[in-house]
Amino acid sequence: MFGGALVKNLLPDAASRAELYLSNVNRRRVAPAPEDVARLEHLAQPLPDEAADPREVLALLDEYGSPATVASSGGRYFGFVTGGTLPASLAANWLAAAWDQNCAFRVMSPAASRLEEIASDWLRDIFGLPAQSGCGFVTGATTANFAGLTAARHALLARAGWNVEEQGLFGAPEIKVIVGAEVHISLLKALSLVGFGKARVTPVPADDQGRMRADHLPAFDDRTVICIQAGNVNSGAFDPAAEICARAHEKGAWVHVDGAFGLWAAAAPARRHLAAGVAEADSLATDCHKWLNVPYDCGLTFVRDASHLHNAMTFNAAYLQTTGGREPSHFTPESSRRARGVEVWAALRSLGRKGLAEMIERNCRQAACFAEGLRSAGFRILNDVVLNQVLVSFGTDIQTERVIDEVQKDGTCWCGGTQWNGQTAMRISVSSWATTDDDVHQSLEAMVRIAKRVVN
Repeated sequence: MFGGALVKNLLPDAASRAELYLSNVNRRRVAPAPEDVARLEHLAQPLPDEAADPREVLALLDEYGSPATVASSGGRYFGFVTGGTLPASLAANWLAAAWDQNCAFRVMSPAASRLEEIASDWLRDIFGLPAQSGCGFVTGATTANFAGLTAARHALLARAGWNVEEQGLFGAPEIKVIVGAEVHISLLKALSLVGFGKARVTPVPADDQGRMRADHLPAFDDRTVICIQAGNVNSGAFDPAAEICARAHEKGAWVHVDGAFGLWAAAAPARRHLAAGVAEADSLATDCHKWLNVPYDCGLTFVRDASHLHNAMTFNAAYLQTTGGREPSHFTPESSRRARGVEVWAALRSLGRKGLAEMIERNCRQAACFAEGLRSAGFRILNDVVLNQVLVSFGTDIQTERVIDEVQKDGTCWCGGTQWNGQTAMRISVSSWATTDDDVHQSLEAMVRIAKRVVN
């Protein structure tokens, strides 16, 4: 009885409210107004004793929750390299939620398991990775980095005769870790979770764009993990992957690539050269909720030799039923998890190879438009705009901080701040399918208007 009412009343109501939200998202301010955030306290009532009508619950959530959201699903959100949600992927996400599949084992969801396999094949092809490489669907780049580094830990210690899954790290042979000076915090967090530690790494100097200086690599051996970047979070620059991979593999070291958003450059012919050599790495991490524009949360880890990822992640028990085929949970840290592969499959199937390339190229072109417009207005662009990242200074650090604050309060668009080569910068990250050229022009007008008022 409840199921029938759910289909007839509640789900259409949710769809109607979601459709209204999305249809108006570009007509509202990007950051919520303070009064809308304050109204969230209406949802903080004591937990009721009695059950409530689900339609009333949904209405409350929409009335007080929707106005207090950040309009990151619109076209003028340029913070934190956050993508929007492609229509096909959003719809697939809703359908998958209705399916409510646990993508741990194939027997628990043949559909989710098979769609994950198909999407994995497409992704390996897009990134130019070996067909036999392992792929795990995880929550995001932090967990993807964690999984890739766990595979590295397994492989290097097994080579040294140590079973880390059984014996742990107490008394294990030492693993050296090398990172670039511009290493991302998510990679450092993953290193700490794996047990390598954040303070024990050896940093390598970076150039003025944040690229690791391969000529400054320290001595290393076959018990070394070298962590490189595909897409610096500030500048968008790429470490010299081809050179580093070649040198590392001569001595048996492992190369891990943090490619949270930059790895997607490999999908666009005009940007593919930036990612040259990353396919030679031993493990890679990326996000799908960034540049593929699928709903949160979704990340990917790839390991060149699938057995290392499988051996690091696999588990079994008498009550678990396996099929002899690929079991999804044997390639991820999680056991029970949602069927992320469904929306990844839908995004790729709806875009196609050309559509994916066009989306990435369009965002890069829009980033270049931001840089050109701000430079023409008299402000300094601090990075070589090679991808989708733009760093701009509006004068002194204090002036730049004031501009960032005023841009966020204005509501036309949203950008965050960062530190780059010792100075404060506003960071513009263009990574949404929904961003139009008109969104760029509106945002540029607001930035320039605000900046000139602050500086003058």
